[in-house]
Amino acid sequence: MLTSITPLGERGRASRWSITATAYVLGSVVGGAAVGTLAGALGWLLPLEVPAVAAGALVLLTVAAVLAVLVERGRLPQVPTVRRQVDEDWLHRYRGWVYGVGFGAQLGAALVTIVTSPTVHLALALALLTGSPAGGAVLGSSFGLARALPVLGMRRVTTTEHLATSSRRLASRERTGRAAAAAGLAAIAAASAAQLLVGVT
Repeated sequence: MLTSITPLGERGRASRWSITATAYVLGSVVGGAAVGTLAGALGWLLPLEVPAVAAGALVLLTVAAVLAVLVERGRLPQVPTVRRQVDEDWLHRYRGWVYGVGFGAQLGAALVTIVTSPTVHLALALALLTGSPAGGAVLGSSFGLARALPVLGMRRVTTTEHLATSSRRLASRERTGRAAAAAGLAAIAAASAAQLLVGVT
């Protein structure tokens, strides 16, 4: 889907890439904020102020982060996910800003389309554990922004040759991206474990 929103593709659909890409990023931020707000609101209902509950939540977060690292490193199978993708018919049915917002919102909302990384689930868990709709919104919007920004890397795709090169480059960077995700997940596991130890002692 990322390779669909390029200057080359937008020109062929009589749309402006800058407008579509901006709408895509904003849609992802709003979608992430909405889901993060919901997760934070659900977390607000949990008695996280009770030490035993907070400690249990940290244990679960630590375990989940470690398992997510193993998934990213290929030691465990991928987490089951929906098989739904965004509807690419929108590209020819609506204006650029409309499908930009629609695609972005679905991307930012995280779980409504296929999920290829457990990082998504950890982000939602963190939003839940903020115990605050506002905190969840901040985390969710940051997540949505991070998911959408790679579209800016397609800004120079103005020919079919550029498109093929960009597609190969994206494929070649998958392993690096997974390694970076695993490192981030490991940091979350370490931080939550450290917080658990500080809380216990």
